[in-house]
Amino acid sequence: MLAYFNGAYLPLQEISISPEDRGFLFADGVYDVIRVYNGHPYRLDDHLARLSYCASQLRLAPSDFSFLADVVRRLLAENGLSGAASIYLHITRGRAPRQHAFPQPPPPLTIYASARSLDETPLRRKQERGIVAITLADNRWGRCDIKTTALVANVLANQQAADHGADEAIFIRDGALLEGSHTNIMAVADGEVRTAPLDNSILPGITRQAVMELCRELAIPVRETPVFQHEIAKLSELMALSTTLEVTPVTSLDGKPVADGRPGAVCRRLGDALRQDIERLCR
Repeated sequence: MLAYFNGAYLPLQEISISPEDRGFLFADGVYDVIRVYNGHPYRLDDHLARLSYCASQLRLAPSDFSFLADVVRRLLAENGLSGAASIYLHITRGRAPRQHAFPQPPPPLTIYASARSLDETPLRRKQERGIVAITLADNRWGRCDIKTTALVANVLANQQAADHGADEAIFIRDGALLEGSHTNIMAVADGEVRTAPLDNSILPGITRQAVMELCRELAIPVRETPVFQHEIAKLSELMALSTTLEVTPVTSLDGKPVADGRPGAVCRRLGDALRQDIERLCR
């Protein structure tokens, strides 16, 4: 499998990272994951725009990574990935002696990208039956809108979910459901789709944005407004959205069924609409 590393295409096993890389020392970097369908990346420009935004927030220079579109396409071609796949992009501030302040002069960024094939069968099973989630107090840092590689709080939350036999952990702050450890969250209440507003407490998900656009096209009421913990019992549907999960129903939360404990009609409709959007853009 060939990967991209600092301008070269190399076998994965030949790539090595310096122990003085600030991504290794401080998690001083950003990343993104892009889904590929039929050999075509889905909403690639949106992903690269978000990556560039996140890099600018960390004051990486340069912070425009639109050139990685060509890297993504070459990785797919070089590795013969013409079906379902994913692309991983990872950028750090680069190699420098360990100190907290930015190194001067700035070193070259470390830029890494890899591709791998995917088996969609497990995802389709989850979408058919729904997933199980738990809620946790949000103990993450205050800039969740940046897709940084500093994910230890998310890792611990997801492991706590796994320890309880669940698939996802949903963070709660000030009584409001924000997002999952690796997903955005949407709920259906009184026929309206609701999701946490975009601010520093959630990631601006590409799938989230796509589904909001689809809601408007389908005349499904949608609103960016908090979903509160005390409202969970009244929800008719709950769903997790991400690049890797697409639109997947959450049918159990904290050991209790969401509504009747089965995937709901709105989730199925939005999931179908997203697949149609994917087929339209990835032909």
